[in-house]
Amino acid sequence: MKFIEKIKLPRRFFVTGTDTSVGKTIISAILMVGLKASYWKPIQSGLSEITDTNWIRGVSGLSDAHFLPENYKFSKPISPHASAQSDGIQIALESFNLPAGDQDDQSSRLIVEGAGGVMVPLNERHLMVDLMKRLDLPVILVARSTLGTINHTLLSLEQLRQKNLEVIGVVMNGPKNEINKSAIETYGKTTVLAEVEMLSDVNSKTLQKAYDRYFK
Repeated sequence: MKFIEKIKLPRRFFVTGTDTSVGKTIISAILMVGLKASYWKPIQSGLSEITDTNWIRGVSGLSDAHFLPENYKFSKPISPHASAQSDGIQIALESFNLPAGDQDDQSSRLIVEGAGGVMVPLNERHLMVDLMKRLDLPVILVARSTLGTINHTLLSLEQLRQKNLEVIGVVMNGPKNEINKSAIETYGKTTVLAEVEMLSDVNSKTLQKAYDRYFK
């Protein structure tokens, strides 16, 4: 814990995952409430249920001023390239630009959340990791804590480093697993910033408590 306590999160960073449904959005919500940051989900795949932006808006209790609009919103909850194709849209990497903000200003804190994992396709030529490279933000990698996470996490870390992206560390989501945590830190040459266990209820108070427990 002493080492983790010394870590200072940058004012702007990208939250990605080893896979879909690993907990990127709940981790983003915890960090957003704790840091009072703004939130940007550049690509949203799936509109049949509530979007990630609207879900975080609802549970965080933060004002609309904290939320940036998506660049693309697609109907089907599938890979961005396929969902875009289904809607007759082409994702253009050039359409993504970081919002203006003073990096030294506390109010300019920004959390950008990706869609799916590091290597999901955006179009015929670009992957999610290419979007991360374009935005050139430090990265937090969210991973499951359960069986299979070592392989997925190490592969994801390798791809991020091939793009020369700064990896802040890994957040493991789920029941604590010391074997998996140790392996990820040892073989991935990284730090597990937090092991976040499931929240029984999600609202602004529980998110703040989770931030204080796992990240403060």
